[in-house]
Amino acid sequence: MRYLTIALAKGRMAKKSMELFEQIGLSCEEMKDEKTRKLIFVNEDLKIRFFLAKANDVPTYVEYGAADIGIVGKDTILEEGRNLYEVLDLGIGKCRMCVCGPESARVFLKNHEMMRVATKYPHIAKDYFYNIKHQTVEFIKLNGSIELAPIVGLSEVIVDIVETGSTLRENGLVVLEEICNLSARMVVNQVSMKMENERITKIISDMRALLQSR
Repeated sequence: MRYLTIALAKGRMAKKSMELFEQIGLSCEEMKDEKTRKLIFVNEDLKIRFFLAKANDVPTYVEYGAADIGIVGKDTILEEGRNLYEVLDLGIGKCRMCVCGPESARVFLKNHEMMRVATKYPHIAKDYFYNIKHQTVEFIKLNGSIELAPIVGLSEVIVDIVETGSTLRENGLVVLEEICNLSARMVVNQVSMKMENERITKIISDMRALLQSR
C-alpha cells in the first residue's frame, strides 16, 4: 500500500485542518512537536504523510501529484488556476475578496472609469474587472501592505482579502464591492482521484459527515 500524501498551507489553516483530520481518525503525532525541523510527517499505521508548504505552492504540489490531497484557501486556488479537483469547503478561515478604497473611489467603479488597481491577486482582479464588470483598468502587483496604495496615491482602489475590515477602517478605507467569499478548501490530484479512489473518497465522506454534524 502506498502512502497518501497531504499538503497543508502553513500557519493557522494547517493547525485547524489537522484538528479536523484528527477528528476523522487521521492523526499525526510528529506534527505536535513545535520544535521539530522535519518537513514531512508520517503516520506509518495509516500510510499517510503530511507536509507543510507555502499556501500558493499547495495547488502546484497537488496538480503535479507530489501531494494527493491539499488544504488551501479558495483565494489561492483562484489565483493559481491549477488543474485539480476542488472537493470540499472546510468552512475554516472564512473571509471575502473585495474591492476596497476610499469612499471617493466609488465613482470610478460606478462610471466604469479608467483607474489603477493594486493587488496581490492579479488573476482574480483581472477576471473580476474584465469578465464580470467589463471595465478597463491598470493593475499594479504588490506584495506587502496593500492598504498603503490608495493612501499614497499609487492606485485608486485595491483588491484584497477582508476578514474583519478593521485594518481598512483604521486607514480610512471601505469595502466598495464584494468579489467572492473565501474559506479553506480540500483539493485532490486528478490522477490520485482515480488511482486511490477508495481511500480518498472515504476521507472526503468522513470529513463531509464531520462538517455536517457541527
